[in-house]
Amino acid sequence: MVGAIEHGSHQPSNCSCRVGRKLVNQSRLHQILSTVSPAAASFGATSAEMRLALLPLIATQAYRHGSFTLASGRTSHHYVNCKPVSLSGTGLALLGALLLEQVEAEARAVAGLTLGADPLVSAVAMRAALEGRELNALIVRKEAKGHGTGAWLEGPLPEPGSTITVLEDVVTTGGSSLKAVQQLREAGYGVHRVVTIVDRQEGGLAAMTAAGLELRSLFLLEEVAATATALASS
Repeated sequence: MVGAIEHGSHQPSNCSCRVGRKLVNQSRLHQILSTVSPAAASFGATSAEMRLALLPLIATQAYRHGSFTLASGRTSHHYVNCKPVSLSGTGLALLGALLLEQVEAEARAVAGLTLGADPLVSAVAMRAALEGRELNALIVRKEAKGHGTGAWLEGPLPEPGSTITVLEDVVTTGGSSLKAVQQLREAGYGVHRVVTIVDRQEGGLAAMTAAGLELRSLFLLEEVAATATALASS
């Protein structure tokens, strides 16, 4: 299925986080998260519960509204940087479980282009191990290592011909995902699916289809933006 999938120290309660052009009180975010199962990041939660817990995190901590120049060179009113979520303990636990559900059953590894995919492949590999599944993580360099083996790929390499699922934090035009796919295919692996946290709906799907890839996303940009607006106005 392509598109949105069906479904330390504590900050003071008066802290605020920016959503869109407004500020949302941190206690409001805690209120939202408390409406889902307290075990949302654990093995006792359903996919729907975990997705319900993750969406407001993405909307409040990863999304901004304004005027931005993207990595592709395009300008946009929407900016998505998933690292504040993918590098948090709760976010990583939720992402590891939800992304693993979209990895092909026959996949022997998950991989992604550094830097955005680094925490994602690690989280999914760890979640798989906890569930008794052998699934390793690979990091695809943006350029070959300048010394030693000159490798493009880091991690325990599966047998040539193995299926690898590519993970991505945000897909815009699909360029970074396709670079990872190219390196993996050139190394002799089968890559048929890319799974992303957010699809910005700006041509990535068409690019993936043209490359013979299936694109799956946890959320569409329109869903994230609508959630951010709703939280900011509540």
